[in-house]
Amino acid sequence: MANWFEQLERDLSSPLAVRRFGTGWFSGFFALLLAVSGLGMVIALRWPNWFTMPELAPLYQWSGLRPLVHLALLAAYALALLSLLLRPRKAIGTTALIIALLATLLGGAAVQPRETYDWGVFFGLDFFVVNMIASGLMFAPIERLFPRRADQRLFRQEWREDLFYYLLSSMLVQLITFLALAPSGFINGATGNFAAFRSAIASQPWILQFLEVVVLTDLVQYWFHRAFHRVPFLWGFHAVHHSAKSMDWLAGARMHFFEIIALRGVTSLPLLTFGFAPSVMQAYIAFVYIYSSLLHANLGGDLNILGRVVATPRFHHWHHAIEDVAVDKNFAIHLPILDRLFGTHHLPDGQWPTGYGVPEAVPRGYWAQFAYPFQRRRA
Repeated sequence: MANWFEQLERDLSSPLAVRRFGTGWFSGFFALLLAVSGLGMVIALRWPNWFTMPELAPLYQWSGLRPLVHLALLAAYALALLSLLLRPRKAIGTTALIIALLATLLGGAAVQPRETYDWGVFFGLDFFVVNMIASGLMFAPIERLFPRRADQRLFRQEWREDLFYYLLSSMLVQLITFLALAPSGFINGATGNFAAFRSAIASQPWILQFLEVVVLTDLVQYWFHRAFHRVPFLWGFHAVHHSAKSMDWLAGARMHFFEIIALRGVTSLPLLTFGFAPSVMQAYIAFVYIYSSLLHANLGGDLNILGRVVATPRFHHWHHAIEDVAVDKNFAIHLPILDRLFGTHHLPDGQWPTGYGVPEAVPRGYWAQFAYPFQRRRA
């Protein structure tokens, strides 16, 4: 089994010269993407109590969902067979075919819910599938069309670790949300006399509320981010995020479990305790998911004028730079003016970092990185 995964990884990471159109690589890749997405949705439809998010309930009420899943599985079969015909290496096509077959054996698009014990606990498998399809199909092609580093492959070094981070943060969305929102719930319970203030906030125009949320959360995130760089123990957690040696849309997913909880807990405070409308908060959450992927993306373009107003990929790439001159710079997520106000701005005209990462030896692999902050402190 390990040998098979090694073959699959080598095939996915093939050099550009051997994965051009006509080699079967692209048909295999899209077959694999559709097969995994189809399997994820079939599992969610079969065991909805365990693998679906309540927030995505309207998706399952949509009459077009099952035909779409069926179409995805059919396309996965067809593309997998095409890849097997065209490609000397069969790992991608065979894997996609096996996954699509497994989805069909579980019931395919016609699968019916199976009775399960409803303990009130769920894993966001559908959340992962929706996020992966939306973000992957948005950023992967853009990075190929307008790359900062044209030689960087889609399946670059350490892509498996970052994909696992993406999967785990999606699957544990209920636990993360519960832990992150606990401070806001406590504050709301202890400040019932602020009802009039919260009502006034919620009565503002929607767009004004959204802009206020962007400013407030960025101000909070700036100091949170800066603390995780300056406090040695906290840096042990944040060093995991900075250990990525390549930048693309998936690299932003590499974040220690405890930092995710702390970050979401801190940034949710102004959203939940000030009384912003729920639709504003939902829109901001969707916005920040996409924006975070954009900042880490392998996208070129200096965007000097735009970069004076909002954070751009080049601005955030300098935050991840290995150069000494970029250490502890560019903490803002949305508004570079915060870095200019507090003396941490660094964005030299027309220049990009020569490399990314951290000077310390952060280990590879999710569980080794999970333990790293605690082992680092003892050392």
